[in-house]
Amino acid sequence: MTRRLSPLDHLTVAVFVVQAGFAAYVALLGPTTPIPLHWNGDWQVDRWGSRVEFATALGGMTLIGFIAAAGLGLAALQAEATGDAARRRSMRIGQGVALFIFAAIGLSMSWAGLGQTTAETGPAVMMGGLSLILLVTGAFLGRVAPNPLVGVRTPWSYKSRLAWDRSNRLAGRLFCLLGLAGLIGAPWLSQPAGTYALIGGALISAALSTFESWRVWRADPNRQRF
Repeated sequence: MTRRLSPLDHLTVAVFVVQAGFAAYVALLGPTTPIPLHWNGDWQVDRWGSRVEFATALGGMTLIGFIAAAGLGLAALQAEATGDAARRRSMRIGQGVALFIFAAIGLSMSWAGLGQTTAETGPAVMMGGLSLILLVTGAFLGRVAPNPLVGVRTPWSYKSRLAWDRSNRLAGRLFCLLGLAGLIGAPWLSQPAGTYALIGGALISAALSTFESWRVWRADPNRQRF
């Protein structure tokens, strides 16, 4: 079976080419004044840098995102060549999730560093963006097959397909609920407490999903042993 690039492959290339081009533009023609690179818990800038530093950080994130999304796209093409439709579909879902996450991170970096952010609006907007990432990621997480880039990747989930499926479904549900709650609460919650609560919730969800992968692996009669 021949392997053909999908529209998602073309979109992956296009998004990261645009992002890389923007990073190059900033490095060559961006602001000559210092650019904020890091903020403290009160959304006050505590580290500034040059346009080259900012462009390097954005370019590095772009490269990591492209490797992740393109890697999943390549896995989908390989699955298509072998006629494994289920794996191809799940790899495409993972590719779309990776593309969305890293594109959103790039936009957030650009908005925070080059936009007109303030201590009043910045945390709420960032919380909303993080909530959207959690919501979209959670909506598709339970449909991704085992891979090295996206999902609950623990030693136990790799040794049991049942553990992979159940831990990722749990993570997907928790992320969806957390993302929805974050989107609703972002305009109203005091900051940075709201953002900290969202991050804490994401860490707890990840910990629960990790435990679930171990619990299911331990009870799975078809598990692989270490």
